[in-house]
Amino acid sequence: MKSKPVIPRAAARHNVDTAIDYYLSEGADQTAINFIGVLEQAYAQISRHPTTGSPRYAHALDLPGRRFWPLRRFPYLVFYIEQNEHIDVWRVLHGQRDIPERMTSIE
Repeated sequence: MKSKPVIPRAAARHNVDTAIDYYLSEGADQTAINFIGVLEQAYAQISRHPTTGSPRYAHALDLPGRRFWPLRRFPYLVFYIEQNEHIDVWRVLHGQRDIPERMTSIE
């Protein structure tokens, strides 16, 4: 299967920036770097195999086609939808937060 480009929306980029800022503010520079590496691995995975993500929240929130992929070693979930030409990343959310609330908010 051909890889598709992964294109994060502004909200997803904001989520990632917030996570990185948190790790840096805690003096965990290496953790921030590791987070970026694991996120890049997740993007590569969903780029090559977009249907491997779980549709669990898509059913619960009535958001057809949305899937998520958990980040390895980090408590974050990448929410995305496969488009014809790319992977549309909606959010990158901490798994312990209120996912339905965060998925429907614009923050």
